[in-house]
Amino acid sequence: MEFFDFGTIFFLIAAVVIFFQLRNVLGRRTGNERPPFDPYTAARNRSQDANGKSENVVSLPRKRAAGETGEEAYAAIDAFAQPGTDLNKGLRAIKDADASFEPKGFVDGAKMAYEMIVMAYADGDRKTLKNLLSREVFDGFVAAISDREGRSEKIQSSFVGIDKADIVSAEMKGSEAHVTLRIVSELISATRDKAGTVIDGDPETVAEVKDVWTFARDTRSRDPNWKLVATEEED
Repeated sequence: MEFFDFGTIFFLIAAVVIFFQLRNVLGRRTGNERPPFDPYTAARNRSQDANGKSENVVSLPRKRAAGETGEEAYAAIDAFAQPGTDLNKGLRAIKDADASFEPKGFVDGAKMAYEMIVMAYADGDRKTLKNLLSREVFDGFVAAISDREGRSEKIQSSFVGIDKADIVSAEMKGSEAHVTLRIVSELISATRDKAGTVIDGDPETVAEVKDVWTFARDTRSRDPNWKLVATEEED
């Protein structure tokens, strides 16, 4: 003990106290941690929170509230698409299969997913793409990424924003809901070769991009996620 003076012992005790205080604050899991962010159900969960309901990762179809007529259940759809049109009928069919479906919330989620997919493709982020794409679309994206990597090319991309995102068609195919959107976005993108030379695009110019994307979801599944099942680029 002759090597320890009073000051040394004091600082050792203080260090131990601080350690246990930090452990109490930071080192425990309470079971109330937020789940991973789901871009497709974010808007749906926000509306549930506003009504005082608990936030769930999986939102299952609900029965109509007592006293709620069929037309009342379709009010949000009728405000979104002209009643009697094919689009309105398709959205109503999806609502019948999944009572939690709301077109405006779907568009908000699809816009976020669009940006995530575009940037993940540019970055070659296969993990993110796998969670957002159907198997067929994922395989096509991965083939293009692998081909690009094989030539030692890289995409330099900056997402500026989405100008428009409109649902152009909706339908049920068996138990699967399919919703197609026309998306107009702005993007700065350039492809560089191994030497860093720009071989496609322009790193200084904002380009307008027009895409027609279709998302789908099996309404019988407990999985709330929609996935991209088809892509088309407008001229």
